[in-house]
Amino acid sequence: EYKSPRDGVIKKKTAFYASTTSEDIIPTDVLFGNPKYASPMLSPDGQYLAYLAPSVDNGVLNVFVQKTSDPNTDNARMITNDISRGIRQAGWAPDSETMLFLQDFEGDENFHLWAVDATTMESTEARDLTPGDNVKASNLITNKRFKDEILVGTNQRDQTCFDMYRIKYKTGEITMDTKNPGDVLGWGSEDETFEVREALVKDQADSSETIRVRDNKDSVWRDLIKLPYGEDGNLIDFSKDGKTCWMTSSLGRETTALQKVDLQSGETLETVSYNDKCDCGGVMLDDDTKELRAVSYNYARTERIFFDKELEKDYEVLKSLGRDDAEVGVVSKTDDEKTWIVAYSRSDGPTEYVVYDQQKKVINPLFVSRPELLDYKFAQMEDVRIKARDGLELVGYLTRADTEKKTPLILLVHGGPWARDFWGFNAQAQWFANRGYATLQVNFRASTGYGKSFLHKGDGEWGVGTMQHDLTDSVQWAIDEGIVDPDNVCIFGGSYGGYACLAGLAFTPDLYKCGVDIVGPSNIKTLLDSIPPYWAPLRNDMLKKIGNVDDDEDFNKKISPLYHVDEIKAPLLIGQGANDPRVKQAEADQ
Repeated sequence: EYKSPRDGVIKKKTAFYASTTSEDIIPTDVLFGNPKYASPMLSPDGQYLAYLAPSVDNGVLNVFVQKTSDPNTDNARMITNDISRGIRQAGWAPDSETMLFLQDFEGDENFHLWAVDATTMESTEARDLTPGDNVKASNLITNKRFKDEILVGTNQRDQTCFDMYRIKYKTGEITMDTKNPGDVLGWGSEDETFEVREALVKDQADSSETIRVRDNKDSVWRDLIKLPYGEDGNLIDFSKDGKTCWMTSSLGRETTALQKVDLQSGETLETVSYNDKCDCGGVMLDDDTKELRAVSYNYARTERIFFDKELEKDYEVLKSLGRDDAEVGVVSKTDDEKTWIVAYSRSDGPTEYVVYDQQKKVINPLFVSRPELLDYKFAQMEDVRIKARDGLELVGYLTRADTEKKTPLILLVHGGPWARDFWGFNAQAQWFANRGYATLQVNFRASTGYGKSFLHKGDGEWGVGTMQHDLTDSVQWAIDEGIVDPDNVCIFGGSYGGYACLAGLAFTPDLYKCGVDIVGPSNIKTLLDSIPPYWAPLRNDMLKKIGNVDDDEDFNKKISPLYHVDEIKAPLLIGQGANDPRVKQAEADQ
């Protein structure tokens, strides 16, 4: 038993002889407090550096700006003044003078787009570019060729869908650019003209998706590619010649591949890159020529396939200059690409940011995201492979608390569920490891990134089906490997992870010693009945993935933990957000 070291009572653990973390109990404010520096961003002209940092007065994340010629962060100016939830999404406008950022209202997820002057010495008020009650901004597109305007989607006309608006962000002038006919989920533009020329459409009847294109803003839309339910794909960008485009698609294959597609016929001209085990990830194109530079994949860890020898050389240099166990990521570049900000990420410590001179091939330290973490030892995250009972391979991430003896286990279940876990520093896993608990995170079936069959093996398998079996099997794997004490396993998660916690305690009550449910739905029917209006186009798709809880009351009762609460034996802790727009408070109250 211990108390926080801030109380000055007990500062040492006493029973962990082969502990993977510091002997000291690492304070929760060190693990979960705001980073000292986050999201560094170079202005397009390279004259300024912006980043997120806590305000001096109340520790809330705000945007700070300083000249790149001055390396002293003490001279940075705070240009926003958020005093509540903090700013987490920000970026430079093309003029290198204006900062754009998104902020909602006390967690309602109705994010508005704001603009603030970033380079004037006088303090200025931020301007709401997308005002209105219950308005949500999304689909922000900037273009270096058009310095004074941006494109952004909002649902101000119709709460169920997003039209695209063209905004003169310095004056606030806003005009409707492209009206949503009601079935478009997202929009894309062509760079040379900055016209909206791509639309991703969802058919609510059969949950298929169609990619529509047009030749210019005055042309009629036409269907380019149809993706039946179960298929995956996306238009990445238009080619320089205007005749082809870059796309990812799973049509005719298991995982998505990067393809070059004819814009008139929709014919695949070339399949350029793919991985049989995981979907195509990030695609890096030359911003001017639209030639392919690199493609990334992530089965368990990030790997890149290079098509640009100079870029490959840059990454080799960056890899050689960083820690052996760190992953390299480029987080910001100037328009001329002569200066980069590079992140070195690892699983057992904070992210380190450096400035890379692309011409000289040298780096200079910028800052460490959480320098206070450098005072402690952290556990390394291992990527592991787990066989489910039907033989399906699952990728998992294990953070041990001890290397020599069995420990209790926290099964940390990701949300979504159509999302995934990644390798890297995880504050929750380190918190548990430091207190003596191993943590296992599993990309169970229905997780994204592993191909269409893996994703849709989760259809209709919530709660009592194979999605939950994968979690049960993962616990058994950890027991069989001698990692954990089988009598001390906790299931912990948020959103879908919270649901999995409730389902685990209700449907496998003897497996878990306790559970922690954070904003997890307890009744799937009431969850879907209370989703935000702008989720309406996705509702039928969710029914296909979850199961028809609308028309089959027995099925809903079968998979909804609310109806099996009497089966729960273990202690359960529930956390709920009062303003959560997706999993309403009623899900916890009931």
